[in-house]
Amino acid sequence: MIAAVREFANRFLGRGEATITVPSFDGALKPNQKLEAADTLLTCEAPEDLATDGRNLFIADGPRLMCLNGGSPSEIRTFDRPISALCVLPEGGLAVALGGREVRLYASPSAEQPSVTFADAAFNAVNALAPAGDNTLIATDGSATCGVDDWARDLMELNRSGRVFRLDPGSKSVTALAQGLGHAFGACAHGNGVLVSESWRHRLVLVTPGASPRIVLAHLPVYPSRLTGAAGGGYWLTAFTARTQLIEFVLREPAYRRRMMTEIDPAYWVAPRLRSGLSFKEPMQGAHIKTMGVIKPWAPPRSYGLVIRLNPDGQPLYSLHSRVDGVNHGIVAAIEMGDDLVLIAKGPGRVLRLPLAGLAEEFCQ
Repeated sequence: MIAAVREFANRFLGRGEATITVPSFDGALKPNQKLEAADTLLTCEAPEDLATDGRNLFIADGPRLMCLNGGSPSEIRTFDRPISALCVLPEGGLAVALGGREVRLYASPSAEQPSVTFADAAFNAVNALAPAGDNTLIATDGSATCGVDDWARDLMELNRSGRVFRLDPGSKSVTALAQGLGHAFGACAHGNGVLVSESWRHRLVLVTPGASPRIVLAHLPVYPSRLTGAAGGGYWLTAFTARTQLIEFVLREPAYRRRMMTEIDPAYWVAPRLRSGLSFKEPMQGAHIKTMGVIKPWAPPRSYGLVIRLNPDGQPLYSLHSRVDGVNHGIVAAIEMGDDLVLIAKGPGRVLRLPLAGLAEEFCQ
């Protein structure tokens, strides 16, 4: 009863989850164009995720599993469904999620047959995999109703059906660690728990056995996604696009959203995108976009590129951006490999490389 009254009051007063304000990019999230200076290692048709064993870089490109080791990329194998997540296992094996509904573990990247297959009936949109410290695997499942590529519909429907699973190769069992999340999209082991990105609530939460998720980082101006560990402690957190007041307003107008989803091509919904500026049919944002034909870098973004360096406590240290007038948008994966940070900009279909040397000094002065 109290919760219902609070929700009514918030909607009436425009506060809490009913507010349409968006936090500004400031402090550790101050905008720059660092991602536009990154080198393009590879252009792919449908890049989705990255993994590395320290020597080889594994790339999920649609149904193809690619390997890059200093020279030209080589194809390891092609699956019958798109790869939705990748993860290198501690013993040198590889975990692959297919179509969001199945996870296969291979003893080595070139192994012909999987050593273990998880095809739990609960899987629907497995979008990230991460090793845990007890030889198990963590999987985030974005939605119980929308597929991995239908995330915009999941947002517009205000779904809160994301889950976190623990996969045990020894017993071949699947255990649910958390549910009711606003699009779980990315995880990383953290102490005796798991840090999880909750995209639609714009935050990171810590999931521990037997307890409710605890908020670690909240009120982000972006939709956070995959997490990976950083050398020396801490994490890299990707954000596949940024929030805007226009989208926040639409999310609070159920009648408009229903008509929009029924009558308009999904490509032109007032919803976040991984790439923008390609069609005059795209919905304009609530401010001027261009001046004399030039896109304003501070215009409200329909697509954006961002990766955030977090400290060991999950708090931002600095961030790397591709603003509205950039190209490297839709950052869905970032991983350290040697002296470089390798990223996927899914919007333009690029695998990027950015030297790590000097980044911390440049942004943490």
